Amino acid sequence: RLDPIDRVSFLSSADVAKHYLPQFHHTQQEVFTVLMLDARNRLIREHRASEGSLTASIVHPREVFKMAIIESAASVIFLHNHPSGDPTPSQDDIKITRQLVDAGKIIDIRVLDHIILGYHKFTSLSGKGLI
Repeated sequence: RLDPIDRVSFLSSADVAKHYLPQFHHTQQEVFTVLMLDARNRLIREHRASEGSLTASIVHPREVFKMAIIESAASVIFLHNHPSGDPTPSQDDIKITRQLVDAGKIIDIRVLDHIILGYHKFTSLSGKGLI
């Protein structure tokens, strides 16, 4: 858990992507990370919720939101990488995002975005109107 003084604040999807693209650039498997934010969109904690294969990451709403509930997060941003380098969302990406948004509504944790990282580029599902 980050001290409030040290918390990074994200104002846009581009801010998130700029911060995380270097960390995922050479990852050879899909990694699904949850960024837990306070009411001012400052990062409380990041949590690697799932690591998958070369082409898939298995995530379940229970596991994704567990740490966010413990940390009393006001909102979350999901991000995962596509090892292929192409950040175009798959149908599975869109489906799980909708499930996670619905789950977040039930427990009152807002999903701000789901960002897919590729090689030097990203896709924001919120930016595409999917959240």
